[in-house]
Amino acid sequence: MPAPTSPRKQSLMPSSPLRRLLRASGHALQAVVQIGKGGTNAAVIAQVARALLDHELIKVKLSRECPETRFEVAERLGESPGVNVVQILGRTILLYQRHPKQPRFEGEAARTL
Repeated sequence: MPAPTSPRKQSLMPSSPLRRLLRASGHALQAVVQIGKGGTNAAVIAQVARALLDHELIKVKLSRECPETRFEVAERLGESPGVNVVQILGRTILLYQRHPKQPRFEGEAARTL
């Protein structure tokens, strides 16, 4: 499959059955991290990394005061190793990082969902 040409879609993970499962699972989630007027700084990136380790799939909500666009934030958060931007919907970004020891959405655990 060719890479997306739109810069807005380049940060998204490729369409796959896993992405569909993650989008469906993320629908009922509440935002775990909120980004305000400070933007995407080192503290926010550390908070996102910790939340991904704890939850594996998280929502990040951008407030109206955020100085960056949602696509810039998604690209910056997606730069971390192993972090995938699943979906950008409005001011909400859905992020996924496979848990190193107990993955819920891939492998054996995914077959029981």
